[in-house]
Amino acid sequence: MRNFKVFSACILLALTAISAKADNVIYKDASQPIEKRVEDLVARMTLEEKVLQLNQYTLGRNDNVNNVAEILKKLPAELGSVIYFNSDPDLRNQVQRQAMEKSRLGIPMIFGYDVIHGYRTVYPISLAQACSWNSGLVEQACAVAAQEARMSGVDWTFSPMVDVARDGRWGRVSEGYGEDPYANAVFGVASIKGYQGNDMSDSQRVAACLKHYVGYGASEGGRDYVYTEISPQTLWDTYMLPYEEGVKAGAATLMSCFNDISGTPGTANSYILREILKNRWKHDGFVVSDWGAIQQLRSQGVAKDLKEAGLKAFTAGVEMDMMNNSYDKHLVDLVNEGKVPMAMVDDAVKRVLRVKFRLGLFEKPYTSTTTEKERFLLPANLKIAQQLAEESIVLLKNDNNILPLTKQSNVAVIGPMAKDKLNLLGSWSAHGKQDDVTSIYDGLVAELGKKVKLSYAEGCEFDGDNTSKFAEAVSVANKSEVIILCLGEKKGWSGENASRSTLALPKIQEDLVLELKKTGKPIVLLLSSGRPLELNRLEKLSDAMLEIWQPGIMSGQAVAGILSGRVNPSGKLSITFPYSTGQIPIYYNMRQSGRTHQGKYQDIPTTPLYEFTHGLSYTNYEYGDIKASATKIKRGDKLSLDITVSNSGKMDGKETVHWFIYDPVSTISRPVKELKHFEKQLIKAGESKTFRFEVDLERDFGFVDGTGKRFLESGDYYVIVKDKKIKIELD
Repeated sequence: MRNFKVFSACILLALTAISAKADNVIYKDASQPIEKRVEDLVARMTLEEKVLQLNQYTLGRNDNVNNVAEILKKLPAELGSVIYFNSDPDLRNQVQRQAMEKSRLGIPMIFGYDVIHGYRTVYPISLAQACSWNSGLVEQACAVAAQEARMSGVDWTFSPMVDVARDGRWGRVSEGYGEDPYANAVFGVASIKGYQGNDMSDSQRVAACLKHYVGYGASEGGRDYVYTEISPQTLWDTYMLPYEEGVKAGAATLMSCFNDISGTPGTANSYILREILKNRWKHDGFVVSDWGAIQQLRSQGVAKDLKEAGLKAFTAGVEMDMMNNSYDKHLVDLVNEGKVPMAMVDDAVKRVLRVKFRLGLFEKPYTSTTTEKERFLLPANLKIAQQLAEESIVLLKNDNNILPLTKQSNVAVIGPMAKDKLNLLGSWSAHGKQDDVTSIYDGLVAELGKKVKLSYAEGCEFDGDNTSKFAEAVSVANKSEVIILCLGEKKGWSGENASRSTLALPKIQEDLVLELKKTGKPIVLLLSSGRPLELNRLEKLSDAMLEIWQPGIMSGQAVAGILSGRVNPSGKLSITFPYSTGQIPIYYNMRQSGRTHQGKYQDIPTTPLYEFTHGLSYTNYEYGDIKASATKIKRGDKLSLDITVSNSGKMDGKETVHWFIYDPVSTISRPVKELKHFEKQLIKAGESKTFRFEVDLERDFGFVDGTGKRFLESGDYYVIVKDKKIKIELD
């Protein structure tokens, strides 16, 4: 029956195309170029129809197919988009049918949703993904998310987030790829490729949305939605690169940021939205506001009412209004009053329609009906989720090679995270279900249960001051050879509107560690979090520490594989772990101090506890010297750099080589190190692999000024890999 329906739909589409050609309705003719179709359709639209295309409402939170009649009354047939909270293709199709059949021109809606790190097959949070340093694997994971989302009725994801973030107090640090501009750019591009593929009209791809453009990660004090002080120089040398690269990679849309940028909120910032994004970078998709960001221009003090807020946002370059009800209420009047040119409205509508045509929504407006079994948790998808979780886990400490657990026969598994499932999903877990998650304890039972006796105690709750469970935990620990202590954050402690004043875990969790330390048993500390943590006290009490982040539904399998030694840990930090919250801001690519021997803290170290790219392995890697194709070069020359890495241990492992450059003298001061390239390879025990960096002098040795102009100066440059360094002289 399903095949018959598909065949019938194909026949109907073919007949429609023939009819469109006969009637000379260009926008309905799939054989015509997209730009001609866009121009033809806009020419046929009334002002009111155009304005409705620029609005986004919600659908599916408390809706189902049984109350669709009431739903349709709330959604104009000419509406441009909805945020689709449901996962039922039938509900989506009934709403889409109204757009196709009840509107005058039959323009399909676009259905968006926050698919941040998986749809139903939830994989690690983005901050963790970056610790894998495996952009190809991240691309595969995003393709999984796209397949599940598109088959469930979602055409468009509000992802990736590429906000450079250096303050772990900011909850949304979990959603991006860490503190480095280049890393955010690489993983952002990988995500876009995974979501969109080579053809967004593919039934298993979705449109991507770069967010939050731009500088949201600089929120003062790590507090969400607040002011950001960003100089033109910092805007360009720190925050713009991931967006520029994402636009080059073909990101269909962008989302404007909440934050006020040095006096001009991003949602009303024509410099970044029009001058840079549209005019300089030639982006031809559209910009959507963040939820309520247009109306919030009033609370930010730049608009007296919703009408003025809409005027400022629209003229600045925000084409789609997400849940502000500003454009639908006021844009027609603003045009009629002469405050908004019709040409600007037409351009905005063309941008929205262009994305819809590229998604193939005019030819295939409906989602095929499939079962959840056909869409979700496919074996190949679970394999990708597990591998990404494994490669994202970072071994922070491993004294006396206590890990992996190969000799122990009696292991205590303690802590509030040990049997927890929900919190391992992390924030923005879309349609992920805790029943899909394998807990750490269950993963260990499956991995070690037949040869190792596992004893469990909760020990304490995530927070509070109830120490009544300590005694049981101590009793269990005393009977064991080693303690696996599972601590961390609840999923809601990171993400949007989840700012925290300290990176330390709640006192009850730290007190549990102190109590268990008295047993004299080795402690392996597992940390699940959505941000870097303050670990200076816990580090002294632990024999080994693993940052597992929020690994998603395959948590238990990934963690157990690392602990048992079936998997050699290969994750390296994408964000600095400070010694103390009081060190913030602290990040690897700070600029040099005027007095390198002074200006240090008097009461705590000035260096971090674990620096950017830190991560241990169960094997040993030896780095050779950096070899250059030339050490004296001039502009226009090609330069390649090689380094050989040998695995001198007894276990195969994956190693990531990070290439940094340092320019000690520049017209504009530069960071002490800048990441320019990274590569991850499998190196078997006893083998050596050569890693290569093909240098683009303008891109890699050059820098950018406060207008976004790149420049390259003569002088000495240093290329750095770990403790290896080579000088390159540029004439």
